[in-house]
Amino acid sequence: MAGSNGKQKTARDMVLSMALIGIAAMGIWFFAIPHDDHAPKLERKDYRVELLTARRGASYPVAAPEGLPSAWKATSVRFQHENSDRWHLGFQTPDSQYVQIEQSTQKPAQFIDDASQGGSATQQTETIAGRTWTRYSGGRYDALVLNGTQGSTTVVAGTASFTELTRMAAALKMQ
Repeated sequence: MAGSNGKQKTARDMVLSMALIGIAAMGIWFFAIPHDDHAPKLERKDYRVELLTARRGASYPVAAPEGLPSAWKATSVRFQHENSDRWHLGFQTPDSQYVQIEQSTQKPAQFIDDASQGGSATQQTETIAGRTWTRYSGGRYDALVLNGTQGSTTVVAGTASFTELTRMAAALKMQ
């Protein structure tokens, strides 16, 4: 009888230990692990210095928006002189979508594929602010492409609608 009583205590102790471990694990999951499903808040970037640098260093007129509402938030900027004078300026739209301006002297086919992340040209063109843009779709981003801007290609692309992409293209000033 003494042997069976010891086995019962061992099984009971094991069940109690497992219950305590389960409670501890649930406490850690509930209190220590963040459960925020919202995207992190992106900080607004001041891109004026990079824009001046790009405009001085690029071999083409560099595009940047003027007159966009303050609800459009610049989130990323870079100019890579050694990489085909590549200019990038990214924005978060008022409805939290993404729009980027990309320019480069790189060969257009490869550059457009990279900037639109696999988009293909459609037969649709739009005249925006006196310039003819070609629509690209089917990649990760939809895009508007302006070829031959004094030796460069300009792409306005992103997750935003074509209406928002058009709004960005219309705001672009090239200097």
